[in-house]
Amino acid sequence: MGERPTAGVTIEDLRAELDAIDGRFLDELRARIEKCVEIGHFKREHDVPMMQPHRIGIVQERAARYGERHGIDREFLRRLYDLVIEETCRVEDRVIGGSS
Repeated sequence: MGERPTAGVTIEDLRAELDAIDGRFLDELRARIEKCVEIGHFKREHDVPMMQPHRIGIVQERAARYGERHGIDREFLRRLYDLVIEETCRVEDRVIGGSS
């Protein structure tokens, strides 16, 4: 995983880098939710059921493989994706139901 800080690096430097990473992470999370809104509109217009359990399995398995390759705890990623999927299902449900 991460590297050891080099000489002369301060905790403020490291935290600034972490804050930048968090900003990118949140931007990507927002982009993911926006894409799910787009998918929700597509499902509504093409009469596709909101819940597609096989798709959830594919997403979770891909996250688990990513974790294995990069040394991130598989259970952590499962719990993280449970939350992300729960939120995107809520958003898609609103779109498909016509309230967004």
